[in-house]
Amino acid sequence: MDLLWVLYSMLTVCMAINMEATGSHSMFTCEPITLRMCQGLAYNTTFMPNLLNHYDQQTAALAMEPFHPMVNLECSTEIRPFLCALYAPVCTEYGRVTLPCRRLCQRAKSDCYKLMDMFGVTWPDEMECSRFPDCDESYPRTIDLLPSSDGTEESPSSVQRDYGFWCPRELKIEPDLGYSFMGVRDCSPPCPNMYFREDELIFARYFIGVVSIVCLSATLFTFLTFLIDVGRFRYPERPIIFYAVCYMMVSLVFFLGFLLEDRVSCNAASPGRFRASTVTQGSHNKACTLLFMTLYFFTMAGSVWWVILTITWFLAAVPKWGSEAIEKKALLFHAVAWGIPGALTITLMAMNKIEGDSMSGVCFVGLYDLMALRWFLLVPLALDVVVGVVLLLAGIAALNRVRMEIPLEKENQDKLVKFMIRIGVFSVLYLVPLLTVIGCYLYEQSHRSVWETTWVQERCREYHIPCPFKVEQTSRPDIVLFLIKYLMMLVVGIPSVFWVGSKKTCFEWASFFNGHRRKDSAVHESRQVLQEPDFTQLLLRDPNTPVVRKSRGTSTQGTSTHASSTHLAMLDEPPSASTSRAGSMRSKSSSFHGSLHRSRDESCFTNTYTNNVHNGHAPWALNLQSFNYKPIKLR
Repeated sequence: MDLLWVLYSMLTVCMAINMEATGSHSMFTCEPITLRMCQGLAYNTTFMPNLLNHYDQQTAALAMEPFHPMVNLECSTEIRPFLCALYAPVCTEYGRVTLPCRRLCQRAKSDCYKLMDMFGVTWPDEMECSRFPDCDESYPRTIDLLPSSDGTEESPSSVQRDYGFWCPRELKIEPDLGYSFMGVRDCSPPCPNMYFREDELIFARYFIGVVSIVCLSATLFTFLTFLIDVGRFRYPERPIIFYAVCYMMVSLVFFLGFLLEDRVSCNAASPGRFRASTVTQGSHNKACTLLFMTLYFFTMAGSVWWVILTITWFLAAVPKWGSEAIEKKALLFHAVAWGIPGALTITLMAMNKIEGDSMSGVCFVGLYDLMALRWFLLVPLALDVVVGVVLLLAGIAALNRVRMEIPLEKENQDKLVKFMIRIGVFSVLYLVPLLTVIGCYLYEQSHRSVWETTWVQERCREYHIPCPFKVEQTSRPDIVLFLIKYLMMLVVGIPSVFWVGSKKTCFEWASFFNGHRRKDSAVHESRQVLQEPDFTQLLLRDPNTPVVRKSRGTSTQGTSTHASSTHLAMLDEPPSASTSRAGSMRSKSSSFHGSLHRSRDESCFTNTYTNNVHNGHAPWALNLQSFNYKPIKLR
């Protein structure tokens, strides 16, 4: 019967109070009342945690401080018993949670309302009178004062149980903001960073600022080089430019975070309300939301553009698509590269997963929320790595097969080998930092719970919250891990300079600063050569088979041609070599034209070819010498 009575009492109280705190009162221990305001009442023992989720009486005393003037001035005879009923409730034999009557609450509130308004004290929501049972008795009631057996009274130190994490008063946040920390709602992590000392944070901030400036300079140089000669970077190389733009924006956000310090990533402290500085969460802070949107969107877009770069290389190397055929898919590439990161960004904003980073000064995701870290950082980045590596290896294998099977001269084979080396080096320079970042995230998410438990154990007495029970492992993060993570997040954008670093780039910048630009680009012409269907026939022709030349035309279909693969191998040539070679080709072509005059078709072909040569558009003439081409007269 006693057991049934306990269960019935607990169920009745849970239905009446409708508070989240009742779930934590599974085990009760009576302890003497040490609160000066609540001494001398009809009872002298209480239990903790109380009905307002105060772990100990010291924390409850701090929470009762705003009501001291009302009690001292005796605005109501009911105010003191009512407050003690909540902050230091009576401890009974059966551990029943007893609440004050609603009439007691209403009289205390109405009698002291004017005095509370004078002292600027508001009536807390958890003390709203509608929460209490509808009765009119003083506190404690007669049923609450049942005799207690001596065996139920123990000292607080004898209680051995784990209360879990309780949000300290200093870290409490207004409920309407939707903050959470370590699984507790309306709570936020402390700012500055909870793991590191102030001198470590200052060093990390300047370190991130310097690296962001280097990355910003490198990616900006790549983008400006593209603007000087837009036609130079065609597909399959064009995604490198968008890749550089993405990481230029990433480095710019980190540089802004360095300048802003923690003014955006942290909420200001409020000593008058006993509130410490906390980490910004959610989308209520517009500056933090803007930094998050820019940083996360372009971080994800940069990784997607790298995958698209491997796709374009794969299309050029395996199915042997030409530049025009790949360029026809540009709209699809842009839709994927900008659409997927945009959808992820909007999803995170809708879920209110934005978090401030007091170390770097920016706002990102997954800094304290493990679920967001796993599904919105680790999973997308890991998928990008897997897809990109598979396509990259397939493309390199196809280029190597072209090099082994097609009988190219040594000069063209050397160019193809150089291009394969550039692809490999560029990919390594991208993959090593990205894999390092993923490794840091994996290590962080596997040790985050241990770091948080260690922090609670070190600060529980300072914050007056429950200390962890039976801590088996303690560990603090090393700041070197975080520095490596930020370094690799920014260094991953620098490899774009590797692709534009050539003599051609130096010449273009020199011409730009001198106020003039070359109209005819040797590199552009060499690419046009490799896009011609006739060049494919030239590569695969039998030396004894005549070759019939046609007027200029480019392949726009995704057909299988070995020329498209060889097109990737043509690198930049010095302008002097291009000019001399073009001159020699034009001198040879003049003798070739003299023999093409016997038929109507020959005359038409001669006029078309001659116009192309004089206009600087002889698509295949530049490489005739390299393949020992001899003019063949048409009969």
